[in-house]
Amino acid sequence: MTDNSPTDSSAIVEVLRLGPACAHDGAGASAAAQAARRLVDRVAAEGLADVSYATVESPFGSLFAATTKRGLVRLAFPEESTDSVLERIARRLSPRIVEAAAPLDPVRRELEDYFTGRRRTFDLSLDWSLIGPFGRRVLGVTSEIPYGGVLSYAEVAAEAGSPRGSRAAGNALGSNPIPIVIPCHRVLRSGGALGGYGGGLERKRWLLELEGAPTPRR
Repeated sequence: MTDNSPTDSSAIVEVLRLGPACAHDGAGASAAAQAARRLVDRVAAEGLADVSYATVESPFGSLFAATTKRGLVRLAFPEESTDSVLERIARRLSPRIVEAAAPLDPVRRELEDYFTGRRRTFDLSLDWSLIGPFGRRVLGVTSEIPYGGVLSYAEVAAEAGSPRGSRAAGNALGSNPIPIVIPCHRVLRSGGALGGYGGGLERKRWLLELEGAPTPRR
């Protein structure tokens, strides 16, 4: 972002987060929506936003996806509040957020291929900015678990350099901001039980079955 940008930063903060939906009622709503859309399109085209977001369809419903210039930074399941997710991104990364589908096209294509069984690995660039140091170690190990494979929480903790940190590893996995792409669903309890999953155990089981991994009944 350059300081001599002709677009006022406060306007970006307000309009980008509200988008064309900021005016639905009263006279001039259509003109206001069009103006908001033009600003959003301009900011996206000129690369003035720090974060772009869009919805991505999945077998679970519409996922929220957000990317920065570094890569995919957030993927959220449908029950997560978009406003809450945006608020956290604005607080942790930047309030200069735009709803724009084009930057998320690679994410959309790769997820579609994954869900239909045509893709086993993701080639997406990732932005780890929302993940703390220990979480990066844990999720770094997790990201190396191959398609169709599983590890236990204890194994992940040990490989992350904390052999007695199974519970802490579980917490890091539970707060994974980029599920599916960073495959925390591939981590099970010792003995093979499902354990936990931020997206719900039925989704975890579904993802493991999609990949042909051995899945416990409970």
